[in-house]
Amino acid sequence: MKSFSRMFLKVQMPWNVIIPADSLDAKGLMLKKAIVIRLMDEFACKKATKDRGYFMAVTTLESIGEGRVRQNTGDVLFPVVFSGITFKMYRGEILQGVVHKILKHGVFLRCGPVQNIYLSHIKMPDYHYVPGENGIFMNDKHSKIDKDVIVRFIVIGTKWMEAEREFQALVSLEGDYLGPVS
Repeated sequence: MKSFSRMFLKVQMPWNVIIPADSLDAKGLMLKKAIVIRLMDEFACKKATKDRGYFMAVTTLESIGEGRVRQNTGDVLFPVVFSGITFKMYRGEILQGVVHKILKHGVFLRCGPVQNIYLSHIKMPDYHYVPGENGIFMNDKHSKIDKDVIVRFIVIGTKWMEAEREFQALVSLEGDYLGPVS
C-alpha cells in the first residue's frame, strides 16, 4: 500500500474474476475486455473493506493469470492483480466534510464516501446549540455550523461496520484552524 495523501491509498490487489462460459470468444480477442468489465462491476459492488477502506477506482490491470475451468458450470476463473485507489480515514487526520444533519447534541457530516461522521457538541469548543425550526450551532464570534456548511475537523476515531460494509467516524473541532470553512 502506498499513500499519496493519507486518506487516498494506492493499493495493489489480487482478485478472482469469473467469466461465464457463454461470454468466452473462441479466438480470445474479447477475453481481456470481458475480464476488465467484470472486474469493474465486482469492484464497484464490493464497496469497502476494513483494511483498505472504500474502493474508489481501478487504475491499472497489472496481470491476468491462467484461467481455470469450474467443474459444474464451465465458467472460467481468472486470478488477476490490479492497482486501484481507496479512501480510508485515519485517526489524527484533518479533513473536510459537509453537514447533513443537526441534532441538539451534535451534527452528522459526510466526507467522500463516508456518510456517518459524528461531531459531538462536546467536541465543538465555544459552540452552543441554538434551537429553532432548523437548529444550528453558533459561537460568540457568530460563526455558524448549519446544514450544508463545510467543516474542517480532526478524526478522533473510526469504526468498521461489517454488516453495512462501511465506516463510521467520530471527529472534533479541538485544534487550530478547525471549524466552518464556508
